[in-house]
Amino acid sequence: MTTVKDYKSSYKEFHILAEIAETLTSHLNLRDLLQEIIQKVIDTVTPADFGVIFLWDPNENALCESVLFGNENIDLDLLLKMKLQMDESVFGKVYSTQEAQILSIPQKIEKVLGDLHEENQKLIEKAFLGSNKLSSILVSPLTVNSHEYGVLVLGSLDGQIIFTSSDLSFIMILAELIARAIDRSRLEGEIARVLEDEHFDRLRAETLAVLSHELRTPLAAIKGYSTALLLDEVEWEKEKRIEFLELIDEECDNLQTMITDILDSSLIDIGQITLEYQPVRFEKIIPDVADEMQRRTEKHKIVVDFPQIFPIVDADPLRIRQIVRNIIDNSIKYSQDGGLIVIRGEVRPADVVISISDQGVGISPEDLIPLFDKYFRVKSSTGYYVPGTGLGLPVARGLVEEHNGRIWAESKVGEGTTLYFSIPQQKNEDDE
Repeated sequence: MTTVKDYKSSYKEFHILAEIAETLTSHLNLRDLLQEIIQKVIDTVTPADFGVIFLWDPNENALCESVLFGNENIDLDLLLKMKLQMDESVFGKVYSTQEAQILSIPQKIEKVLGDLHEENQKLIEKAFLGSNKLSSILVSPLTVNSHEYGVLVLGSLDGQIIFTSSDLSFIMILAELIARAIDRSRLEGEIARVLEDEHFDRLRAETLAVLSHELRTPLAAIKGYSTALLLDEVEWEKEKRIEFLELIDEECDNLQTMITDILDSSLIDIGQITLEYQPVRFEKIIPDVADEMQRRTEKHKIVVDFPQIFPIVDADPLRIRQIVRNIIDNSIKYSQDGGLIVIRGEVRPADVVISISDQGVGISPEDLIPLFDKYFRVKSSTGYYVPGTGLGLPVARGLVEEHNGRIWAESKVGEGTTLYFSIPQQKNEDDE
């Protein structure tokens, strides 16, 4: 005969199942999702004073705590440290046999806790120190679609209330829902990795195509001008020979810059960039770089504006030149119509800031985020092809960060871009 109590219990269980099903459709990360589910279980299943989800970790070759929930009488942090081997006590055996178990006899509970490895015994004894002893344990496997993910453990500290077979039936349904949540999360992770791998492969193919094109361009120019100079049937005037040689020299510089960026990008990735710190006068070396870059463009006017008093900063002068050169090069490429490029120095209490502003096409807000990512290329709004490897700014970022500084950009479409980088005035002791 069904009683009013049975109806109330069934309604409560149905209600919690509905709530958990709704939770499963949320966009929480796996840990937060499991935390919310187990809290609902503890609130619903009367005997449960605490709950733990142990997930199988193939790296540890053990069941390791994933999430837990319980009252203030339990030191939950100690349970976080438990690692359960296959077949270890009731927890490992439920995982290996995939058969749920209820233990409500004190002697049996003591025995299974005694089957724990010594370190786990100490942890669980300390975790329940000062609280009532475990009076009932329910352990259910977390399995779905032949995937064995771990176990759900519920425990009672009140000797008057224990788990029953009806609790087990309900918990096994919840355990399957939890397993499905884990399965979905793992599947989404695998899909994300596949998409990431595909994106990387596509990016690598595009990058190789860009690099081969960019490297071929100066080589073709060098080959063309040198071949012309070697023609026996043509007697070139001195001015024309000098012009060809200057063009060859310029293309060699471009080629060297590209190769340097490629090599430095690889060194940054593996943490092999070394800095040669020296006292550096920024107000001296940056105008030199500006003059060098001015010789590469007739459309732009490069102006340097530094305060009269500027501190000497410990830095790698060659790398600082490279940072400034890469940023100016970027400014020239993205302001095809020319205009001013202004380099300013600012002194702050802890660092110095160098800003480089152009009057180019500008950068949209969505392109500012990946601006310093490797191989990212801002699309020119004018439709003109912008040459380059997509490594200049990423290398600049890596070199700035090696100096314990930071780099950032501000821009408005159609109004130009300003790139900033900061270098600390005091060198970090770790860089010695």
